[in-house]
Amino acid sequence: YQEVCFAVVGGNISGNDPDLEDLKQLVAFLGVDDSVRFVGAKDQNELPIYYSAASVVIMPSDYESFGMVALEAMASGTPVIATQVGGLAHVVREGETGFLVPVREPNALAERICTLLEDEPLRVQFGRRASKIAKDYAWSKIADQLIAIFDEIIARRRRNRA
Repeated sequence: YQEVCFAVVGGNISGNDPDLEDLKQLVAFLGVDDSVRFVGAKDQNELPIYYSAASVVIMPSDYESFGMVALEAMASGTPVIATQVGGLAHVVREGETGFLVPVREPNALAERICTLLEDEPLRVQFGRRASKIAKDYAWSKIADQLIAIFDEIIARRRRNRA
């Protein structure tokens, strides 16, 4: 591979975050300090810069209620590799917008990362699809879908009363 750099976005980099400190120690222990950057938490308006600059966004979460980060990355045209949990399992489309891997399966995660780093055409294809699919989550479309659901429920109740 060309030089790979992992940017860890999030956490309190001033030293008051035990999980981040553990991760920093692991990075030092593994000797990959030159390949990992801890950039800390970012304002919402800065995140699209990171998403669009990334070759891939990696979300090895144990739990995600919806997967807004994945959706924002996809809207930026960046494929996502995520664990098969919560909303991530619905937002990321396996083999279309990125990959889904089992929770706490580092070998599967590494394999998928390597796949996308080695296959630029696939990465670009996933990014284009991700951007298109993310548009389905625009508030206007979600509102229209919700109204359609309510209309159907109301219509059913009226039919059942008749």
